[in-house]
Amino acid sequence: MTPAAHASGLPARIGPYDVIQLLGEGGMGIVYEAEETQPVRRRVALKVVRAGIDSRDILARFDAERRALAVMTHPGIARVLQAGSTDDGQPYFAMELVRGLPITGYCDQRRLSIRDRLTLFIDVCKAVQHAHQKGVIHRDLKPSNILVADEDGRPQPKIIDFGIAKAVGPQPADAAFRTQGGIALGTVAYMSPEQADASAPDVDTRADIYSLGVVLYELLTGTLPADPTADGMYSFLARLVAGETNPPTPSTRLSTREQQRAEIARRRRTEPSRLKRDVRGDLDWIVMKAMHPDRTQRYETATALAADLRRHLADEPVTARPPTTHDRLTKFVRRHRVGVVAGAVVATSLVASAVVATVGLVRARDAERTARQERDAAEQVTTFLVDLFRVSDPGESRGTTLTAREILDRGTRRVTTELTAQPALQSRMMQVLGTVNSSLGEYTRARTLLEEVLRIRERELGPDDPLVAQTLVALGEVARSRGEHDEAERHFTRALRIQRQLFGAEHVEVATTMSQLAATRVRQGRAAEAESLYRIVLSMDVRVRAPDDPRIAKDMRGLAAVYYTQKRWAQAESLWERTLAVQERALGTQSPDVANTLNNLGALHWQRGDYAEALPYYLRARPILEQAYGPEHPLAVNVVNNLAEVEWKLGRRAVADTLFRRALVLKERVLAPDNPSIATTLNGLAGLRRDEGRFAEAESLYVRALTIRERALGPQAPDVAETLRDYAAMLRLANRDGEAALLERRAAAIR
Repeated sequence: MTPAAHASGLPARIGPYDVIQLLGEGGMGIVYEAEETQPVRRRVALKVVRAGIDSRDILARFDAERRALAVMTHPGIARVLQAGSTDDGQPYFAMELVRGLPITGYCDQRRLSIRDRLTLFIDVCKAVQHAHQKGVIHRDLKPSNILVADEDGRPQPKIIDFGIAKAVGPQPADAAFRTQGGIALGTVAYMSPEQADASAPDVDTRADIYSLGVVLYELLTGTLPADPTADGMYSFLARLVAGETNPPTPSTRLSTREQQRAEIARRRRTEPSRLKRDVRGDLDWIVMKAMHPDRTQRYETATALAADLRRHLADEPVTARPPTTHDRLTKFVRRHRVGVVAGAVVATSLVASAVVATVGLVRARDAERTARQERDAAEQVTTFLVDLFRVSDPGESRGTTLTAREILDRGTRRVTTELTAQPALQSRMMQVLGTVNSSLGEYTRARTLLEEVLRIRERELGPDDPLVAQTLVALGEVARSRGEHDEAERHFTRALRIQRQLFGAEHVEVATTMSQLAATRVRQGRAAEAESLYRIVLSMDVRVRAPDDPRIAKDMRGLAAVYYTQKRWAQAESLWERTLAVQERALGTQSPDVANTLNNLGALHWQRGDYAEALPYYLRARPILEQAYGPEHPLAVNVVNNLAEVEWKLGRRAVADTLFRRALVLKERVLAPDNPSIATTLNGLAGLRRDEGRFAEAESLYVRALTIRERALGPQAPDVAETLRDYAAMLRLANRDGEAALLERRAAAIR
């Protein structure tokens, strides 16, 4: 630069501006505080390209920031006042000087409450939305680029530094906004997964939504959701791109920061216990939705994020999670507190004296009665089971050998006829019998028993008892096994509402039921929702389960299944391999859980076309499941079907034919007629018949498979598209091109 230097080494003057002091330095520019004297006197922030950095790309980026700021006129975005060049050609521009603090520092210094922080953050969202509407993505939103100063007695946020902003829409071939040389632009701690991925084809406005989510997380908890320096920057970037940073929810993070909790709460004008309650629930959901690794699952716009925060502040249901009846009731009470309290006072005054007089006696009698009932129930269950299994005694059975199913049938008849006068004991025994039938694959019997248990318990205990929730979970498992996924969803959702109401959001029963609901979402083809649920469950598992609880490995396997359905093969394989190692160590190599994970890995290799590699996994899984459950159990039969698929693809058609037909016979024996699992076998067998040139048989099987899948999964399900494509391929081979084209168009219309 040509101006004379100060004693401090700073230039004395740049263009029409007198340089006062250095404000900051970035990767490509230097920012000074400067003063303009003509035509008006004002202080500005003067940004100049760093001396010696004059590459075409850097200059283009610098010019891009100037142009980006020039098109935006919003009180929440620092204004561009003038642009020019120094005497030696270094570009600069002057913008509004913001004398503020980073938003996190401002909030902590002023000890803003959670409500005030959210109100301020909503203003930030408005400014970001304005930039997006002008076609500009910031791509480096972080607290130091969101400065807050007091204006007219209220805090005013200002977004600065659009130095790596990206214009939305088509760009010229030499556009300066692209990531170059495999370098991800932005600040790693606040960067979205797609921005961190140098190979990603595009970065859109949802990258800023992710960064806003990180800032909001920090405003609530005082810390970042994930520390990039914990295991190395490049390792963090790799996990970020893979969507595996797995940050805890804000309320969970507050729970784990015991030593800092008091100071964090003090800076938010509250108590530690109250702070966690204020953040838990809606704000957890909102933040995690904004930071979802899959951008299609984030808020579409900054306006949508702000709208959900307004709903939370107004005690209205938020869109980040489906509202329960309990949520709606709680929010209604908050919105109409005066009326509800007045009514409650009147009602309470009518019964208060009676309650005070009897509460001690009732508690003592309740405790004694509960203990006596549990003791009597245990004795009755023991007596019943001893009597039931006495049939194995030769003196009782007279030489007749009974199978487990026959013993169950005998027990079911006795329970339903002999215990009608003891509904609590009857429902307990029927619950056990229903669960055992379900484990044996006898889903119709299990459903009948469990539906009767539900009727008894609702009648005797009321609709919101924990035992009612237990039965609903068992019914949900049966419905999912039968392929009745919408019914399963209803049972799990209702059970989850009861458990949250009784136990709170952090409880082992809640985690288990949420995991069951996530598995159902996978079967429904709602993978993004399933992934979100599994991530919540896994973060909860760490807090509510023992470290060696096998359920944690099951939940890991479930999340891997989500990756599988999304064709994220590498992530699925890595997580299933980790799950397998945990299960073999904790449960032994012959555990059914181990076999199920082996089956998953086999399916993964099959989908990738690695048929020879899939075969050993299935061959290991089959004997384990048949030994554990019997050869006719649906889990064992699924492996038989998978082996048939592999043998078919390896060209061993005779072996495949035998396996397919065995799988079909067994599935039709134990599953509901419209179970999608039956359609899977029909579709595979049809493909084998097609390859054998037996087109008439293949067509009949395809029609059956298509009918079941459309009825059970809906006409837009991916499995429906699979059958349509396979059926069309058969029609092409049969020289029925016109009919094939119709099916291909139907398949193409399914996303």
